[in-house]
Amino acid sequence: MTDVTIPVEGMSCAACAGRVERSLAAVPGVKAASVNLAGETARVSFDAPAALTDLTGALDRAGYPARLTETKLDIGEMTCASCVARVEKALKAVPGVSEARVNLASESAVVQHVEGAVTAADLARASAAAGYPAHVHEDAEAGDPAEDRKAVEAEGLKRRMILAAVLTLPVFVVEMGGHLYPPLHHWIMATVGTQTSHIAQFILTTIVLAFPGRVFYAKGLPALFRGAPEMNSLVALGTLAAWGYSVVATFAPALLPEGARNVYYEAAAVIVVLILLGRWLEARAKGRTGAAIRQLVALRPRTARVERDGVAADVSIDDVQPGDILILRPGETVAVDGTVLSGASHLDEAMLTGEPLPVAKAEGDTVTAGTVNGAGALRFRAERVGRDTVLARIIAMVEEAQATKLPIQSMVDRITAVFVPVVIAVAVVTTLVWLVFGPSLTHALVAGVSVLIIACPCAMGLATPTSIVVGSGRAASMGVLFRRGDALQSLQATRVVAFDKTGTLTEGKPALTDIHAAPGADRDAALRLAAAAETQSEHPIARAIVAATPGDLPPVESFRAEAGFGLSATVEGHSVVIGTDRLMTREGIETAAFATQAAKLADRGRSPLFVAIDGEIALLLAVSDPIKDSARDAIDALHARGVKVAMLTGDTQATAQAIAREVGIDEVHAGLLPEDKLARIDALRDAHGPIAFVGDGINDAPALARADVGIAIGTGTDVAIESADVVLMSGDPAGVANAVEVSARVMRNIRQNLFWAFGYNVVLIPVAAGVLYPLWGVMLSPMLGAGAMALSSVFVLGNALRLRGIRAVRDTGEAASRPAAHRTAPAE
Repeated sequence: MTDVTIPVEGMSCAACAGRVERSLAAVPGVKAASVNLAGETARVSFDAPAALTDLTGALDRAGYPARLTETKLDIGEMTCASCVARVEKALKAVPGVSEARVNLASESAVVQHVEGAVTAADLARASAAAGYPAHVHEDAEAGDPAEDRKAVEAEGLKRRMILAAVLTLPVFVVEMGGHLYPPLHHWIMATVGTQTSHIAQFILTTIVLAFPGRVFYAKGLPALFRGAPEMNSLVALGTLAAWGYSVVATFAPALLPEGARNVYYEAAAVIVVLILLGRWLEARAKGRTGAAIRQLVALRPRTARVERDGVAADVSIDDVQPGDILILRPGETVAVDGTVLSGASHLDEAMLTGEPLPVAKAEGDTVTAGTVNGAGALRFRAERVGRDTVLARIIAMVEEAQATKLPIQSMVDRITAVFVPVVIAVAVVTTLVWLVFGPSLTHALVAGVSVLIIACPCAMGLATPTSIVVGSGRAASMGVLFRRGDALQSLQATRVVAFDKTGTLTEGKPALTDIHAAPGADRDAALRLAAAAETQSEHPIARAIVAATPGDLPPVESFRAEAGFGLSATVEGHSVVIGTDRLMTREGIETAAFATQAAKLADRGRSPLFVAIDGEIALLLAVSDPIKDSARDAIDALHARGVKVAMLTGDTQATAQAIAREVGIDEVHAGLLPEDKLARIDALRDAHGPIAFVGDGINDAPALARADVGIAIGTGTDVAIESADVVLMSGDPAGVANAVEVSARVMRNIRQNLFWAFGYNVVLIPVAAGVLYPLWGVMLSPMLGAGAMALSSVFVLGNALRLRGIRAVRDTGEAASRPAAHRTAPAE
């Protein structure tokens, strides 16, 4: 199975998107096809017998060609025609490549591929894997970024609109100016004459339709003849009807009744001007919808300073390989993910995590591509490059979410699938009705043309995807990644949010605070054995115990960990058991001697742990974990939205209650094993409604998958992140409230757009058809209809762009600058 995202040209409305989707779905071997009108892309999943050329061919036949680009490579070590065949085969096998032509004489290859689906580095690696090293040709230039392409498109529309406006102005003034200022009409009749005026209007209007407006006919008429009319078809029919009627009135007036020999050149020309104006504004707005993604892409530097054979040199970022040693100078951007080998500095990670303060980096710390270095210098080893970097994964996640169709879109798809044919039918019926019952042929023509022009499936098609693109992009800039687009819709319906504790509400960096030895026990010896056993565990508590135990530790002979209980090990011949009171009870180890002290520690917000040596209780340890400064802010923000908050933890009830009191949690469920959390999630859902779960550990993965929406702390494990619907790139729990806020705002924005799009058509199509004429004598001018239609899409896009102004529910910059009170919580 192959997944590919194909940029598609020529889509202007939801009907276009529906036809593209159906054309792709009809290709044998295509399993799924989803079209994003706002992003002008189609995401297709296919396997044999389908190939990319079949998909691009289907798009060509549908009248919506795929946007392709070319990359030129210099290929080394080719010696014969069989080498050429092997290189071509390797390049064509790269998903997204439609054609590859290799020239043995020039030792080069020209590869045609879907824009944005393949990088030059991907192609070079494919050739190298086949045994022929390759690199991008020196004269080759990277494809224009999306905003440049949209800027070029907008500039072209602007030029056509201005040309059309200049040619239309005299037509409009001559025809409409006489109605507004009768002396002008009399002067024209006396000097130029009616017939000459009409001929001049014919010439100017024909130029407007044939040149600036030709796009409507080049796309709309073929679609109409194929039996699949779309937005351009409506404009083409409407303007040609007005123009054709006027031509008959100008050159063959005898064919028309005496009172119906009027011309409507100005209507046809003004319609073209207004719709070009709308599409120009729309192109400008579309160019801004993906601003957040482009900002992320712009973080990736083009070169990196790599140390090879003791010499540092700047190389293309595409040539950096895992294991390379990189030099990061002050003020530079990190090129790839890696681990610091030497040096110290502070990195600005705000664009990735939303955190405003620079993060200190020293030997052993990780650095992330796209972050910006401060005043220090670092030397680090490349660990993940290209598409494997965190930045690349973030971009992929956001693009995936933006390409997703929300459940609410299904209703829109069903309506737009029949919208344009229904509008054409309504226009025909309107014309026939007014021919029979109306005052004149002219009246019937105006009503029919107005219906064709006023209808706007563009607004309906853009209503959902533009909000998703802008909203998910804004969320990404706040450090919130929607891995699955449908989480944008489902999260706002959440009625309860359940938090894990360690690493989610707390820092996940516990410290050993108390050590109590049982009577007769050797405190230091027991602690030494316990720390040795904990060296085999990755749990934060284990690291706290080991860190608090100085000196060399003995080797561990056997080891077994049990999630939710603790661990057992054999060290220097001694049986060591460390864990909760329930583990001790299960093992038959008496803990009564420490009962009072354990209760007091729990009441103080610390986690008690028991250590038994050779079946006898030896130590009572206590560990505390600082509560994250933003935990209270996050929970307050959720409460303000009417969302209940619960905590699911494996810690003791007393310890969990201490945290709950500190941060304002409504329900506490403590002493839970990983499988117990699943049952609690189901119970909370039954009691309150849809539930979101927030966690960061491996043991949270099942709960993240079980909840209606799983939210993973990005500083947690990859397993947890892969199980989640939403990822918070920072460890800030306020990101949960931000995610809920974005979801609610996006869905409200979508509903506003859909209300406008449907309401506009429901109200104005009948008005255009003339329902008000019998009562008040009101008819909608085709020119006003064109203006309203053009502005309807601009309204939807403008409304979606307001989502860029979503503010975080907690100002992390201010919070970070405030001195935080010392607050601690137990570790799980």
